[in-house]
Amino acid sequence: MSTASAPAPASRPAPPRVLTVAGSDSGGGAGIQADLKTMLALGVHGMSVLTAVTAQNSLGVQGAWELPVEAVRAQYRSVVDDIGVQAVKTGMLSSAELVATVAELIAATDAPAVVDPVGVSKHGDPLLAASALDTVRAKLLPAATVATPNLDEVAQLTGVRVTREEQLPEAAAAVLAFGPRWVLIKGGHLAGDAVDLLTDGREEHWLRAPRHDNRHTHGTGCTLASAIAAHLAQGRSVPAAVTAAKEYVTGAVAAGFALGGGIGPVDHAWTFRTRTPHPEQEPGAAAG
Repeated sequence: MSTASAPAPASRPAPPRVLTVAGSDSGGGAGIQADLKTMLALGVHGMSVLTAVTAQNSLGVQGAWELPVEAVRAQYRSVVDDIGVQAVKTGMLSSAELVATVAELIAATDAPAVVDPVGVSKHGDPLLAASALDTVRAKLLPAATVATPNLDEVAQLTGVRVTREEQLPEAAAAVLAFGPRWVLIKGGHLAGDAVDLLTDGREEHWLRAPRHDNRHTHGTGCTLASAIAAHLAQGRSVPAAVTAAKEYVTGAVAAGFALGGGIGPVDHAWTFRTRTPHPEQEPGAAAG
């Protein structure tokens, strides 16, 4: 018998890699946790730079502690310099110093950047210091491939207040003036269908989805931005990536579930759910 060892199997190529730079949500519905779940669901390898730790549940944010800038920079360099990235997504950046540091890092990284300019939580808790707004405008937004503000964040950044769908182009123009290549204005707070506007100032893409009667929508913004980053990392154009991400988050919102005593999360794993019931769940199955 030959004692020669069998050749080692060829290693599987790594999937596209996406780095999220955001805060931790201890309840698991938003922030880093939502980002990594989304990336897994969409077939990319998620990596993280933690910017803050929050005590957070379905009722709100009870506390937040920002990490030192040195820790954020070290995490970023550790991942990018060794593993590399095909896309970066930013979320909660609470101070001007942190915003400036992350803006500098992503501007020097050869990968698309999705900037979710998180200002307040789903429950209305402030997550961005007022003193950091100028830095977001001057440094972070110009580094963005796609910026994804909701209507409250548009008002916070630009002063433009949107109450009707027809005002979305005005909001988009105000954000584009700060320098992102594309902006996705999320109109989810308006009445009627969930309508978003994606534009680079030349072409417009109106994305419309039915509004689902489900209050459990915690993590929607984080999930959408992460889904865009995942699709960009897979080589899609910005319009194609945003369209696919909108489809994913619409399904996640529809499948959102109750958790705790307040607003539950969207279901990041909805694409994995089987539509075939277990035998004991089939209509007419005998009870045990």
